[in-house]
Amino acid sequence: MSNATAPDYTLGINAYHADAAAALFRGNELLVASEEERFRRIKHWAGLPTEAICFCLQEAGIELEQVRTIAVSRNPFARLGHKIAYVLHRRLWTRQLVHRAANAQSVIGIKAQLAQYFGLKPTQWPVRMRWIEHHRSHLASAFWASPFEKAALLSIDGMGDFTSCLTAVGAGNTIRPLQSILYPHSLGFFYTAFTQLLGFPHYGDEYKVMGLAPYGKPVFMEKMRAVIRLKPDGTFALNPLYFRHFREGVEMSWEGPPTLGLLYTDAFAHDFGPARQPQEALSEYHCDLAASVQAMAEEVIFHAANHLHQRTGLDTLCVAGGVAQNSVAMGKLRQHTPFRHLYLPPAGHDAGTSIGAALYALHAIEQRSRPPFRHRAYTGYRASAAEIEEALRLHHLTWTQLPDEALFGHIAERLAQGDVIGWYQGRAEFGPRALGNRSILADPRRADTRERINEKIKRREGFRPFAPAILAEAAADFFEHPDEVPYMEKVYVVRPEKRALIPAVTHVDGTGRLQTVHRTDNPRFYGLIEAFARKTGVPVLLNTSFNENEPIVNRPEEAIDCFLRTRMDVLVLENYVVERNSIAPQAT
Repeated sequence: MSNATAPDYTLGINAYHADAAAALFRGNELLVASEEERFRRIKHWAGLPTEAICFCLQEAGIELEQVRTIAVSRNPFARLGHKIAYVLHRRLWTRQLVHRAANAQSVIGIKAQLAQYFGLKPTQWPVRMRWIEHHRSHLASAFWASPFEKAALLSIDGMGDFTSCLTAVGAGNTIRPLQSILYPHSLGFFYTAFTQLLGFPHYGDEYKVMGLAPYGKPVFMEKMRAVIRLKPDGTFALNPLYFRHFREGVEMSWEGPPTLGLLYTDAFAHDFGPARQPQEALSEYHCDLAASVQAMAEEVIFHAANHLHQRTGLDTLCVAGGVAQNSVAMGKLRQHTPFRHLYLPPAGHDAGTSIGAALYALHAIEQRSRPPFRHRAYTGYRASAAEIEEALRLHHLTWTQLPDEALFGHIAERLAQGDVIGWYQGRAEFGPRALGNRSILADPRRADTRERINEKIKRREGFRPFAPAILAEAAADFFEHPDEVPYMEKVYVVRPEKRALIPAVTHVDGTGRLQTVHRTDNPRFYGLIEAFARKTGVPVLLNTSFNENEPIVNRPEEAIDCFLRTRMDVLVLENYVVERNSIAPQAT
């Protein structure tokens, strides 16, 4: 094949930032994408995603030197003047400054690092490098993956390239920025500071506060408004009194397991503390504080979105960024703003910027046409039948093999009997949520299902809810005013008359973070839910991620390991079925 007709490849990378990831495009079509954590088995892994890159290349059957463009979702030169002024004003000649400079140098040197890793000579490798600013990558990951030809865009998170929020208008092949909020002001840092104070210290623990919030009442709103202030122009500002990064910087590490130092000051702890210890029982005060934090975050998001609507007049909105993972707030956006149509990508967090950087390079820079819209959540690792059988034999497991219809009927019966199922099929999901390919499934009708799953498998906090996966055409029968929710990205109110029917997936406030399942998007998962509906009359399954305090399982051996060290009742790997009661004593 001549060079003129050879397919061209674009590799998108999120590197030296939390949730490192890689995505590979052929022409303007996404082929594969995966987070590095799935291969390294370390949550939120940060650094250069070499394992994810190798996976992408292997799936496409190409070598790295065949990649024409590498798009990195960071631009160390963005906001350079603001960065220098920030450092000089605060005299941050500290270890943090050295670390941040080293991080920026790592991002700039990615081509040389990849050349060394893959045995190439940088001077003889004519790849084009594109450094795409962090929030433009977020916006691109949402807009150019959406069905909208024109939309208002909102990216909001902790911080990336010295920005914490960016609004824009997307139209055709352009993204036109409108307004940005710069570090040190950050809604993400506001939420993380309270997450730390509430005794959830690990990177990415914010979802625990969101899950705790419905157990309390937002009685501290006056105090919240002293911490973060809304401004008439749709922006917001943090109170420097409460946050360390205004004066002294905060320790951060973006290689290996990501870490973020304590964000809040002594004044913050004085007014809202003392900090809860990780093993300390949750009190009514903690629940009320979580409720107030969630309510304040929603107020800020709606404030920014309403101003964006006033400025654009559009009724379509795309949202991305770490704060967009707040599914409770996202489920309320249509209720609290004039926007009528909302799109969030399956990976709105930092991993998704790998796709976004590539999309920005393809559409904004190279002016490529957009392919027809379709949902693209399943882009990760896929196991062959031979690989599954080999893993089963290595663990000395006995299995049966069933065709789809028989499999769906058998598993639906086991679910109806109260069994917990490990369900592994197809390509792994890209993003933080299991959507029916790497899932643990259970009957939502049993009031004790949540406790049983936590006892048998997850061993997580009892206040955290489990999600309902529902046949899309039945969503309005069970939820009030639902939208399309293919990626489990929004929370809606369960109809009062249905709550007693599906108690295992109805949160304490009467809501559920639903996933609407279409036959065209995931025919096998749809078929299983459909079989369960025929048996029980309920077109809903409890769906949670296939893991136990680890990244979601990726390969068959990880699914088997998780099955063996927990008390799941049945493991399904594609059409291979392993029953708990068939395990030989030496295998356990």
